[in-house]
Amino acid sequence: MTTARGFAAQSGDTPLAPFTFERRAPRANDVAIDILHCGVCHSDLHTARAEWGGTLFPCVPGHEIVGKVTAVGADVTKFAAGDVVGVGCLVDSCQHCPACDEGLEQYCENGLVGTYNGPDADFGHTFGGYSDHIVVREEFVLKVSHAEKDLAAVAPLLCAGITTWSPLRHWKVGPGMKVGIVGIGGLGHMGVKLAHALGAHVVAFTTSESKRQDALALGADEVVVSRDQAQMDAHVNSFDFILNTVAASHDLDAFMVLLKRDGTMTLVGVPEHAHPSPNVANLIFRRKTLAGSLIGGIAETQEMLDFCAEHGIVSDIEAISIQDINTAFDRMVKSDVKYRFVIDMETVKAAA
Repeated sequence: MTTARGFAAQSGDTPLAPFTFERRAPRANDVAIDILHCGVCHSDLHTARAEWGGTLFPCVPGHEIVGKVTAVGADVTKFAAGDVVGVGCLVDSCQHCPACDEGLEQYCENGLVGTYNGPDADFGHTFGGYSDHIVVREEFVLKVSHAEKDLAAVAPLLCAGITTWSPLRHWKVGPGMKVGIVGIGGLGHMGVKLAHALGAHVVAFTTSESKRQDALALGADEVVVSRDQAQMDAHVNSFDFILNTVAASHDLDAFMVLLKRDGTMTLVGVPEHAHPSPNVANLIFRRKTLAGSLIGGIAETQEMLDFCAEHGIVSDIEAISIQDINTAFDRMVKSDVKYRFVIDMETVKAAA
């Protein structure tokens, strides 16, 4: 075993603080990784503060990890010491159910293992990327080919990037399609960038006029302030696909009416309180679909990373030290970040 240094929440109502814990020694199929950067996801906050229930304490969050390989097990063939790699939301799955056989490990029918707060035979539960190193089985490690100067901004691709990429690819977004992205935050800003790079006509929806120029700069062709009914009415029955990234309860019908016949709106945000029930007539009379999507499998995550490297796509970030994580959580609650915090994990050494 090796000793890891990180930050953990000891309960839902205590701040994250320095924490020392054990990682397993690399097995034959494991990759040991020195963590360079770790993105800060809203899921980290919800879990650390026990807002979703089921948090296992102590909780070391973090599932947007970029680092360098320090050692590999004897059976590892895809990675070597010195490689730049990523680890996302998953570190294990059964590898033999129908979902895993199709490369959709996020839907593992026998239970996926999250990068943190997941089951772990050795230590009770998994500890995430708010730490100096991690050990992960080869099948769940990803190659990163971006330039070194961009590595901090690559980290959020491991969650925000794949969470938006997966539905865009599943519903075959591309040239000739009119696509809406609802919400311009950590997920939404990646949705705009990726949909634009895939060749779609992108319309960004925001509740704030102040985000118009930002959305256009991200790659949106049009921006609609969703609180302005006249702007919304101008787009009725016109969208092929809408990706809704908003994690707060809201009126889904306001966007369902914007879809064409056979259009789909996919939800990727989980609200604290349920959305008001949508009007079934909106679905029936134009054969529309209301769907959901969860992160992505390892193969499509690698596809997304390669696509982003080829097209020069990274997240818009604000780099922070680990000592500022609790302040960052408070700022996230206020949506005071453009658009993702990323922790420089060198700072964990000073904090330990």
